[in-house]
Amino acid sequence: MTDTGVVPRRRGTASGSSRRAELLTLAAEMFATKGFAQTTVRDIADAAGILSGSLYHHFRSKEAMLTELLSGFLDGLNARFTEIVEAGVDPQADLDGLIAESFRTIHRERLSVALYQNEASFLATVEGFEFVAERSRDNEALWIRVIEAGQASGVFQASLDPALTYRFIRDGVWSTVSWYRPGGRHTPETLAEQYLKLLHAGILA
Repeated sequence: MTDTGVVPRRRGTASGSSRRAELLTLAAEMFATKGFAQTTVRDIADAAGILSGSLYHHFRSKEAMLTELLSGFLDGLNARFTEIVEAGVDPQADLDGLIAESFRTIHRERLSVALYQNEASFLATVEGFEFVAERSRDNEALWIRVIEAGQASGVFQASLDPALTYRFIRDGVWSTVSWYRPGGRHTPETLAEQYLKLLHAGILA
């Protein structure tokens, strides 16, 4: 079994767990804004107001922090996508639900989404992070399956390439993280409403 580099959590240390979560949040913000390669353990420690050595009481490396951040994010996202499709009534409702959940995820986990968007291509070449590409393929297959089901039932245009359609939707939705800010003019619900209106009816009057 590959060592992920994550230090096992100690039982009975509520304050330690809180500190660990705080360090992960700081790391996520720095990885997402500064870049993983450009962020050092010392940067994270300085932001947390501790010595670099103290960080190693919680994590063996910054790679271990990234592993925990991305694995938790991607596993949770895949689970929610799967639940939507398994509970779905028809392909259009499933696709609408996947899109709406994507916008909710951007709202709830903006740093994780930005981190994934920025680092996924790089991590595809890094040993130990194979799970990132694997989970991405799982999600892609799920979305494409919904699109193909919609084509088979006559709800979606049969002439569209399912993989290309997925990528158009994926990039249009997830790139929102670059400008969306919670508490601003739009909510996840209004973003989904506007996007689905454009997807369903187009831009022409």
